[in-house]
Amino acid sequence: MEIVVKGRNAEVSDRFRGHVEEKLQKIEQFAPRAQRVDVEVTHEPNPAQAETSERIEITIRDKGPVIRAEAAASDRYGALDLAMGKLIERLRRVRDRRKEHPRRENVAEPLNLTPEDVNIPQQKVERDEKRVPSEPGEAVETQLGDSPVVVRQKLYEAAPMSIDQALYEMELVGHPFYLFIDEETKQPCAVYHRHGWTYGVIRLDAEVQ
Repeated sequence: MEIVVKGRNAEVSDRFRGHVEEKLQKIEQFAPRAQRVDVEVTHEPNPAQAETSERIEITIRDKGPVIRAEAAASDRYGALDLAMGKLIERLRRVRDRRKEHPRRENVAEPLNLTPEDVNIPQQKVERDEKRVPSEPGEAVETQLGDSPVVVRQKLYEAAPMSIDQALYEMELVGHPFYLFIDEETKQPCAVYHRHGWTYGVIRLDAEVQ
């Protein structure tokens, strides 16, 4: 299992990197076929956000759905512990669901957008001459004219799935919405949290060929 630890507006010491790798050994108990784990460490320099200044995001990739967990705390060790707690709970859900629905293990990786991918980044970036990403996983950030507005686009692979599967995978990545292609209608759709245990589905009046 490959473990990649990187910092975003933050330096990652060898000591913390070793601590992360030691913590992530628990993952093999629940996801023995995990191929790669990405850990992103983010620092928020704003003193007003001192209690959540250190953010950890952990993403697991294997043959099944992408599983992600993130948490923030005043120090990165605490944030890592919180993120690991969420991650282990989601891994348990995957393990239990695979026991009930073994065929779902071969579901291809879906379109998996996160709020960060559709929001304007906080930091200013240079204008990119390339306007649209062309490879899965590639991100392109462009400015709108001479304005300070920056738009980030990222390309993901997509696989048709049911609404039930989309809701399940939305819970695994821990986000309030999830984009996918409906396997019955071939329409681009988005499921999202409404309130309590209710969800909504938005459909586009179009079909993916």
